[in-house]
Amino acid sequence: MSERIVQLPSGLTVAVEPMVSTRTAAIGVWVGVGARDESDRQAGMSHFLEHLLFKGTSTRSAIEISQTVDRVGGDINAFTSKEYTAFYCRVPARFASTGIELLGDVLTSPSLRDIDISSERQVILEELAMDDDSPEDVVHRAFGKAVFGDHALGRDTAGDRESVLGLTSGDLRSFFGDHYRTQNTVVAIAGAVDVDEVIDQVAKCFDAMPEGDGRVPRSAPELPIGSLPVATKIDDDTEQVHLVIGGRALARGDDDREALDVVNHVLGGGLSSRLFDEIRERRGLAYSVFSSAVSYADSGAWSVYAGTLPHHAAEVNALVGSEIERLLDGGITDDELEIAKGYLVGSYEMGLEDSGARMSRMGGQITLLDEVRSVESQIDRWSRVDHDDVRRVIDRVYGTAPTMTVSLGPS
Repeated sequence: MSERIVQLPSGLTVAVEPMVSTRTAAIGVWVGVGARDESDRQAGMSHFLEHLLFKGTSTRSAIEISQTVDRVGGDINAFTSKEYTAFYCRVPARFASTGIELLGDVLTSPSLRDIDISSERQVILEELAMDDDSPEDVVHRAFGKAVFGDHALGRDTAGDRESVLGLTSGDLRSFFGDHYRTQNTVVAIAGAVDVDEVIDQVAKCFDAMPEGDGRVPRSAPELPIGSLPVATKIDDDTEQVHLVIGGRALARGDDDREALDVVNHVLGGGLSSRLFDEIRERRGLAYSVFSSAVSYADSGAWSVYAGTLPHHAAEVNALVGSEIERLLDGGITDDELEIAKGYLVGSYEMGLEDSGARMSRMGGQITLLDEVRSVESQIDRWSRVDHDDVRRVIDRVYGTAPTMTVSLGPS
């Protein structure tokens, strides 16, 4: 990789990776504030702003923002996570300057009008209602609450109906002014671009962004053993029972993070995983079954999800428990270790063919790690995982109480 990372005099960080083998350019703006940085009363604020910034600027209406992108065949979007909010567009490389200017306008000069706030509030309420109609979303949301309790990491990123209805125009404008600042923002660009040229364009197009550090001090979630529910049952008139089983895991910077990636792939992260093979392939008890591990700055969670017919739910639950016990008792085989590392490295390499993926890699890593880890370094971290690392992370993560089980389905 040949990325260049600079910090402008304003404090804004710009990362650029030129790509000669593409005809596109991906531009992303990563703001280091997310759902975990909100108070209970502010729940959903970051997500609300993610929507609202596309409603218009001092020079463009919402439809003009969309037309600017459609005119060149590009796309524009945004998403909110627990620890950052990202805005991005992807365009033919010859229109990179258009994408930079457009995102600069959206991020530095949003109109934030009362009428737009009112209309977008309704859109978000519809989004929440749509999520409530998805049993898989509901059960994962309940699992987050079970694992992290009252900490902000346990809340839904979009907030809830009550919090969204309670957010005022003044709240949103203040949150934007407090946190959307240069030292809290990364502009990442990847594609067929001239590095010096796009850095100069970013400096010009983001000149109006207020200087300063908009980051929020973060506190790690406690783990009050004994006070969190070990099992939660949600009654719902669904065709399947939706199960999520899991618990706390590792923080992002933990030295065992790559070993956890390996173990997760063996357990339920791929088509050759134990859970997929045993529950779907051999027994036909589920269409969707998988495991995952998520990491934050100071904590994390592991989980297993399965959707199954009600009369199979107890068996599936028991099979997941058996596979966890098999990990704890015997670890993984040499072949499983080799397959997992091969998958992690190979899928990572293939993902880097896309300009959007390379842009996201830079923006995300600088925002979360304050650096861009080289591809070779990341591959080496996975390649060096051995059975001792696997044994240690299995005991640390899967052998640590409490384990939570959340189920949703007919009573």
